[in-house]
Amino acid sequence: MIPFRDDNPRLEFPFITTILLAANISVHVFRWFMPETDSTNIILAFGAIPDRILAGEGIFTLFTSMYLHGDIVHLIGNMLYLWVFGDNVENIMGPIKFIIFYHLCGLGATMMHVFIEPASHIPMIGASGAISGVLGAYLLQFPRARVSVVVPVLIFLHTMRIPAFFVLGIWFVFQILSGLGALENGARDGIAWFAHIGGFVIGMLLLRFFQDPKRVLTYRYHNSYFD
Repeated sequence: MIPFRDDNPRLEFPFITTILLAANISVHVFRWFMPETDSTNIILAFGAIPDRILAGEGIFTLFTSMYLHGDIVHLIGNMLYLWVFGDNVENIMGPIKFIIFYHLCGLGATMMHVFIEPASHIPMIGASGAISGVLGAYLLQFPRARVSVVVPVLIFLHTMRIPAFFVLGIWFVFQILSGLGALENGARDGIAWFAHIGGFVIGMLLLRFFQDPKRVLTYRYHNSYFD
């Protein structure tokens, strides 16, 4: 199930969401044209490596890792979720609060991964932890918003409009089951499942501190999907 838009109207243009999209895409394009060795060195230098962070080294990578992606599929998946769900969350917070919220969710998500994999020397990269926080906030504020998704059925693709609580609820349950399965089997599939879980929960917890009361009232007046 892949979301590609929602029916949740925005009140203003999402400048920060757009800047985040541009920044992530630009970094990936920059690395795309590098020699493979140089691109790998960037991952090693700016990715969040748990054992290095716990040793007090490379603390800055808690943030720089959010702007690195492994491949084009990784990038497109994250940016699609950010574009679909980020604009409305930014609208109820305002640009300054939203960019702080976004990075705090990413920070918390990365620390969750570090806690689960403290001895790992493999770089964690990607914006998915921060975006998971955006999803958590969206679920709390707009559970009834209709989200258009693509659902593969055998060899066909079908589109459906279903409530956000269903789309994001299924997404969250999938993260939990996948994370627990990875722990039980000792699997290392390269996906930081618990970073997604941590980011999502942190986003839900931080929402009340970052939503702007005036923006919330305005949204409530104009938007029938609001809580």
